[in-house]
Amino acid sequence: MNPAFHQPVDAAQVPRFAGLSTFMRLPAVTSPAGLDIALVGIPWDGGTTNRAGARHGPREMRNQSSLMRRVHPVTKAAPFSLANVADLGDVSVNPIDLLDGLARIEAGIAEIVAAGAIPLCAGGDHLTTLPVLRAVAKARPVGLIHFDAHSDTNDTYFGNNPYTHGTPFRRAIEEGLLDPKRVVQIGIRGSIYEPDEHGWAREQGIRIITMEEFVQRGPSDVMAEARAIAADQPTYVTFDIDSLDPSMAPGTGTPEIGGFTTREAQAMLRLLGGVDVVGADVVEVSPPFDVGGMTALAGATMMFELLCVMAGTLARRR
Repeated sequence: MNPAFHQPVDAAQVPRFAGLSTFMRLPAVTSPAGLDIALVGIPWDGGTTNRAGARHGPREMRNQSSLMRRVHPVTKAAPFSLANVADLGDVSVNPIDLLDGLARIEAGIAEIVAAGAIPLCAGGDHLTTLPVLRAVAKARPVGLIHFDAHSDTNDTYFGNNPYTHGTPFRRAIEEGLLDPKRVVQIGIRGSIYEPDEHGWAREQGIRIITMEEFVQRGPSDVMAEARAIAADQPTYVTFDIDSLDPSMAPGTGTPEIGGFTTREAQAMLRLLGGVDVVGADVVEVSPPFDVGGMTALAGATMMFELLCVMAGTLARRR
């Protein structure tokens, strides 16, 4: 344990159901100054096109994250001793104005980046990733490792509306935030609107690994390719909870059967070691559709997996 770093409340001293609800029972802070990694909530679902409720995701993920302990069971990484981590609260949102909501999220994440901390975000629907990328990739385009059932590279919805949770990565490429040749999408599946729905994404150079291909190859082989695509350049990692099979994560806006098991997802995130992660998120946890908190627990656990990788990378750099 590094006494200079923030530490979570000990569950052997204060039971998990008591005290403030913060990410992984870490201290709640009001400034990113001095942090290596800032855990932050984005309680906003202004881009949702069907089942709303992801605005409630961060609060319930905080609650379920009380089950996380100090040390990773497989890698033995102790993230709270490797990096200074705290709960920075939620960014400011506007639930009734989409464009203002996007601007507020970008401004909140920009403060974290300016302080030299890496944001690890809990959404919110997947449109929240776009303003986060605007802050993280302001100086240069980044790569993307994207776990999802959907490519989220559609163009417009409901007329000429360019901003929904089905369009963030098309907008991010158009805005020069992503290097499309360093983008890999893993787990894509489900029915589509048109036969060539993913044509635009592939034309840009995005590598799409469908669920069927993942099943044939397995986590190790797929993640070896993902790391090669990311190379040694700055990369963002986004994990949509609907990449998991809805039998294990029913609480989400657009469930698709035939997804990853939680075990497969954990195995893949553990293979991110060596990737230069400059930001990450877990999105689309929608508590109103959850059962017994199981989706929020899956989301909180994926955040812990990402945290362990990110803290390990920072420690090796030191």
